[in-house]
Amino acid sequence: MRCNAIVAGVGMTAFGRHLETGLKALGAEAVRAAIADAGVEAGALDAAYVGNAAAGLVTGQESIRGQVILRSIGLGRLPVVNVENACASGSTAFHQACAMVSAGLHDCVLVLGVEKLYHADKQKSFAAFSGAVDVEALQEILEKLRAAAREGASANGGAPGEKRSMFMDLYAAAARAHMQRWGTTVEQFAAVSAKNSLHGSLNPRAQFRAALTAEEVLAAPMIAPPLTRPMCSPIGDGAAAAIVVSESRARELGVARPVQVRASVLRSGWDHAPDAAGAVELCAELAYAQACVGPDDLDVVECHDASAPAEIMAYEALGLCPRGEGGKLAESGATRLGGRIPVNPSGGLLRKGHPVGATGVAQVVELTEQLQGRAGARQVPGARVGLAQNGGGNIGSDAAAMCVTILGT
Repeated sequence: MRCNAIVAGVGMTAFGRHLETGLKALGAEAVRAAIADAGVEAGALDAAYVGNAAAGLVTGQESIRGQVILRSIGLGRLPVVNVENACASGSTAFHQACAMVSAGLHDCVLVLGVEKLYHADKQKSFAAFSGAVDVEALQEILEKLRAAAREGASANGGAPGEKRSMFMDLYAAAARAHMQRWGTTVEQFAAVSAKNSLHGSLNPRAQFRAALTAEEVLAAPMIAPPLTRPMCSPIGDGAAAAIVVSESRARELGVARPVQVRASVLRSGWDHAPDAAGAVELCAELAYAQACVGPDDLDVVECHDASAPAEIMAYEALGLCPRGEGGKLAESGATRLGGRIPVNPSGGLLRKGHPVGATGVAQVVELTEQLQGRAGARQVPGARVGLAQNGGGNIGSDAAAMCVTILGT
């Protein structure tokens, strides 16, 4: 898809535990902030794309999630498209909005990602993740994970899916395989968590603001070996929004700091050999070609660090380093603020938080603010090109859905 879309404004809530705040209030806060940031009138919106993954399970709201949220703030009449695509729901909504604007069908579109995952009954929260696999094969998947637990791979953490998301066991298995194949160490995983905690401490909207040392990460409670608690992204509540406009509408509005969507790629996982390139590599390859840039042209990256090992694997899949050297890149400090290629200056999913449906749009918010030079204490100096990678669900050995977005000024 050739993009002719501009991000005119963004907004988001603080991510965290918002038990007393509903989807409508969270969504309204982000939408109002994005509209104000873009300097548009609500009546100028042509359509809305709303990403949400788990409201049906957690809150009971099905079918018309976007309509309910937007009507509550006076945004009726609009065509509203509800987008559910696992942890990639928000970035998929953004992709669809950009496609419609680029095709000339709309000039001004709202993108909203919103999620509530905290619930008094934790099993409801965990069920939201258990449904992001092939449920006809769920028992087989759980049995494999339980077998790993019986062998000691998940000591102290309970059975998969009971006291934690089953995805932490999937990430733990991938981490152990990476360690065995490439010699990656737990200290390198801890370096990622420590880095992102430093970044998150600089982000007023992050769920966790405490900076941790690598030693503190390693000493934290074990969740699913080798993953300690700070190596795992938390559940969370929150919302993020963006206003996407055509180039002509951006000129009409006099958008002072337009951010161009240079590439937006969405793909699904497929059956391939365990060592073969997967959805991240494919999306990155297509996005680089679409944007006419390469990994060396990137100034800042927001990647899907649902676990610390996932960030290291993303380094490799995105071409930030050769395969097998992601741990060394993390250890080198190159991905810290001030390093060669800062990754997750927001704090990433590990510290900013991971309200599933909001995550992909929150990455767009972070990159937009970075490229506009208004990221405050976590600003990457002179950032002009940013990449976001956001995926979700699991099929076989790959993500079920994957998005890579490249923004530039």
